[in-house]
Amino acid sequence: MGILFARLTSRITQRHITHLRPVAARGASPLVRHVYRQLAREFGLFAPPVTLHAAAPPVLAACWLMLREALLVDGPADRGTREAVAAAVSLANRCPYCVQVHASALRGLLRGPDATVVADDRLGEMTEPRLRDLVTFFRHDGVGPPATAARPDAAELAHLVGVAVLFHYLNRMVNVFLAPSPLPAVPSPAAGAVRWSAAVTMGRLARRGGVPGQQLHLLPPASPPSDLAWAQPGTALHTAFTRAYAAVDDAAESAVPASVRRLLPELLAGRRPAGLPEVDVAVDRLPVRDRPAGRLALTIALCSYRVTDSMVAEYRRSDPADRRLLELAAWASLSAARTAGPRLHGAWREAA
Repeated sequence: MGILFARLTSRITQRHITHLRPVAARGASPLVRHVYRQLAREFGLFAPPVTLHAAAPPVLAACWLMLREALLVDGPADRGTREAVAAAVSLANRCPYCVQVHASALRGLLRGPDATVVADDRLGEMTEPRLRDLVTFFRHDGVGPPATAARPDAAELAHLVGVAVLFHYLNRMVNVFLAPSPLPAVPSPAAGAVRWSAAVTMGRLARRGGVPGQQLHLLPPASPPSDLAWAQPGTALHTAFTRAYAAVDDAAESAVPASVRRLLPELLAGRRPAGLPEVDVAVDRLPVRDRPAGRLALTIALCSYRVTDSMVAEYRRSDPADRRLLELAAWASLSAARTAGPRLHGAWREAA
């Protein structure tokens, strides 16, 4: 049923993608076809935040492994809590597409008003104290100690941080490559019915589970980086993120100018305020030939909601391939997302 539903809705969902040509399963590489099949079986949709990666098959596999192990499979954190964290991080990153998708899933999973107040960013009105404290913590990037006495254990915390890292990555990619909303534009009287239908569908799909670790073979083994200690070495979550990080870094070697690969980590380490003035100052430090790539990569990492069509067009004048654009964006998005893992994990442990 999942594969059939995914096929029936694929023509609609793939229209959400901008700047990239959607890749159909027919004629795609074996790796892309495999991920599409698994996405349909386990997620229930050809989800555009994943399929937009298809121009770069190893990066597609990296996205799929992170999504599967952090959000979809059975684990120590229940799916409702994970969906709430996904929506909270999406609010923080100003990603309306992801807010609507995961708020819809949350409405389909939870009874009562809490799902609606998460979607509306009125977290103080949540009625369940533990969920309110968790969501507020991730919504505000770990600023302010979590107040609840019912703290997650180490395994649950690792999965929730994994969801946060995943969505710090996906929100940036979605802000660049997808339309602002997954829902059709309808007259105001029909909007409630559309939201209800989305909640029923996404809630049903979110009740699926899966066995951890079954797709790790899609990417080769890699040495774990030091910034992944939060993911509990030896777990499927840790292995998936290790291999995904390595795949995106490998793609960046040829897709991202060396000067940009040096500059962005330096800015992220300093945690400079996100904004276009900071990007403009930093880009001036790059060689002229690298500035279009640098401006796009830095804007994606620091304030992805400010990426414009003209930034993408300027970059594509010298490097027009979909794969190169996708690899650059994925590296910039993941570079920013990776900084969130140690920061959030450390903030929670310090508060505990």
